[in-house]
Amino acid sequence: MLGWTHAIYGLHAFSLLTGILGAATVVGAFLTGWPSIIAVILNYVKRSEVRGTWLESHFRWQIRTFWFGLLWVSLCVFFIVVTLGIGLLVVWLPFILVGCWFVYRIARGWLALRDRRPMYT
Repeated sequence: MLGWTHAIYGLHAFSLLTGILGAATVVGAFLTGWPSIIAVILNYVKRSEVRGTWLESHFRWQIRTFWFGLLWVSLCVFFIVVTLGIGLLVVWLPFILVGCWFVYRIARGWLALRDRRPMYT
């Protein structure tokens, strides 16, 4: 299961990299990109196989990253609708912050996995 967990982090990281290098935003690539959708599906399919192990915390971390990210992006879209006309920097600032949050979550999780540490101690 360690291999699956690495693969799931890799799918999320690929979505982030696509967002950074592509025309889409980091947040958009992470949440709407197929790699992240496949990753969260794999999390749910394989979750029973890691129940009771230290890898369960990584699956929980990955699933929460996806769903909380969806919540933050929804709030960002709401913010953009409410603040239309205030300025491009102010409108995109929440997306930049959420993008940084995604990078942090994936990096922290993958580094802990590399060191064979659970996410929650």
